[in-house]
Amino acid sequence: MSPPAHHSIAPSILSADFTRIGAEVEAVSRAGAGLIHVDVMDGRFVPNLTVGPDIVSAVALATNLPLDVHLMIVEPDRLIPRFVDAGASIVTVHVEACPHLHRTIALIHDCGARAGVALNPATPLHFLGPVLSDIELVLIMTVDPGFGGQDPIPSALRKLGQARRLIDKAGLDRPPALEVDGGVKAHNAGDFAAADILVAGSGVFLWPETQEDTHKSSLDGDQLAAAYARAVSAILGALAP
Repeated sequence: MSPPAHHSIAPSILSADFTRIGAEVEAVSRAGAGLIHVDVMDGRFVPNLTVGPDIVSAVALATNLPLDVHLMIVEPDRLIPRFVDAGASIVTVHVEACPHLHRTIALIHDCGARAGVALNPATPLHFLGPVLSDIELVLIMTVDPGFGGQDPIPSALRKLGQARRLIDKAGLDRPPALEVDGGVKAHNAGDFAAADILVAGSGVFLWPETQEDTHKSSLDGDQLAAAYARAVSAILGALAP
């Protein structure tokens, strides 16, 4: 298994300051992020409740980066068109929540977005087989979804490497990108090197407080962007061979 030649960081707004979400997204967009990750939770598929299409619309106004919208919800087909209309570039659904996965993937494509499929830590990789050639992104969860700031589950890290091999061996003309979400920080980023895209929430948005002993409310836009750039650079630097 060879690690990807290029990695992207997808800051998750779950860890952002929602009292100034536009400024947060604008700053992290200037910091070297590759896309913006939006965690949507319904309080049913996962125990937490987060954002809806209106927040996605607000985020879209603050950035030119692709919006990577991760639906941790039951019956996602009901809301996929609304999230795409709000600005989602990629819509990722959970195999555990989709009894008719091909139909859901087709709906995402019909709405004009790229389709991703996510697996919870305990869900086997073989569920990807029937749809691997139909999607643009595979998301491996290395924590049980629902809350930020968790430590990665060791068996899920092993599954990430297995997913890398599965995608590489498939020999697809357009293989899906491999994304990982759960516990990514600068100090452990090397554990996630098999992924193309690393989702990082607190590892980016809480960097000023945790690594620089600075409350980000005291920073102007340029200073905040610079702090987030240091966070992104620290994660990417840990991935360098």
